[in-house]
Amino acid sequence: MASISPIVNISRQVVRAIPRCSRARPSIASKTAPLPHRRCLQTSAPPPQRIPDFAFAFDIDGVLLRSHDPLPRARKALSYLQRQRIPFILLTNGGGKHESERVADLSESLGVPLDTSMFVQSHTPFADMDQYKDETVLVCGGEGDKCRVVAEKYGYKSVVTPGDILVQHPEVWPFSAHLMSLYKPFARPLPRPIHPTDPSSSLKIDAIFIYNDPRDWGLDATLILDLLLSSAGVLGTISPKNDTPSLPNRGFQQDSQPPLYFSNPDLWWAAKYHLPRLGQGGFREALEGLWGAVTGGERMGVKLNKTVIGKPFRETFEFAEKKLIGCREEIFKETVAEGRLEPLRRVYMVGDNPESDIRGGNTYQSPHGTDWCSILVKTGVHQEGQEPTWKPRVIVEDVYDAVQWAVEQSKWDSRD
Repeated sequence: MASISPIVNISRQVVRAIPRCSRARPSIASKTAPLPHRRCLQTSAPPPQRIPDFAFAFDIDGVLLRSHDPLPRARKALSYLQRQRIPFILLTNGGGKHESERVADLSESLGVPLDTSMFVQSHTPFADMDQYKDETVLVCGGEGDKCRVVAEKYGYKSVVTPGDILVQHPEVWPFSAHLMSLYKPFARPLPRPIHPTDPSSSLKIDAIFIYNDPRDWGLDATLILDLLLSSAGVLGTISPKNDTPSLPNRGFQQDSQPPLYFSNPDLWWAAKYHLPRLGQGGFREALEGLWGAVTGGERMGVKLNKTVIGKPFRETFEFAEKKLIGCREEIFKETVAEGRLEPLRRVYMVGDNPESDIRGGNTYQSPHGTDWCSILVKTGVHQEGQEPTWKPRVIVEDVYDAVQWAVEQSKWDSRD
């Protein structure tokens, strides 16, 4: 996992060409999450010579959907690929639901059959973190306790939410007292209460996971700070090592405090409102600001130790490429059996966010030598007239234009 230190009719339209994608270089392969594998959905088998050596990875929000509403021609783009049996996956920094539930929602919204083998969301890699599944973890973000449900489906046995803590100990954040009626229906009893005077019997958190954008920033930030300043993750305690100049990081996060994991770094995302809205990256920046105010931050040589996954980081793209290769092998399994399936030569990364989709596609170095080419659409975070900080191969209007441009680049005779 990656750590951050303080830290789509293209022939009729003019597109903006950007310098050619660089060839990918070897990297380290990542593990595939233990999600149910189902057959990749494609139709009308082509003759053996019509096997594409390219595939697609699509972001969702701002590319296929705007909030829950499908964008124009999104269904047309995906339906075309399925008829042509061109592999694709959906690669999103979104989350908050289990993969099976999200895929069902997307299939209904887009009117296109999809399954979990074609889908990677921000927190999917958390399903691989077996070292915490028998521990007590704090899961933040999302609606209600949906992220707790996701974590439990991943195999985590003891999952606490900030709402659980607030209901049992409303004094931890009195400014959310007016939200108590929202928390009570899903709050569960804590494994242990908070006992400041008896740490041995007090609630201990072994890891902190931000699964999705937090809804109650104040409550979540307060509890996370409490844990990062605690002794060994015991709520209600303060580590005696904090602010000790002779220790690394001035003693902060040097007393077995729980590790902190963010599932995506996106500062902005494309919601129904016409301007981008703050995402999980906004919460992370706010938390880092609070951490700096409390500890002295960079001024005092203190950093916030954390792990951030999702696009644009390498591990997420490795995970996605393994999904694509598996999907392609399933679609063309007869050719695989005959030993005639050529390697996947190129993946077109179609996204709306230069900082995650385009940056990730540009910088990912495939361990298989696959060339990842980025395509930026104008239907989401990227706005007309803006100069993207990370330059795509091409900028197009929407996802259908992206598909048409890509198949032309790959000299694919669609016969459609």
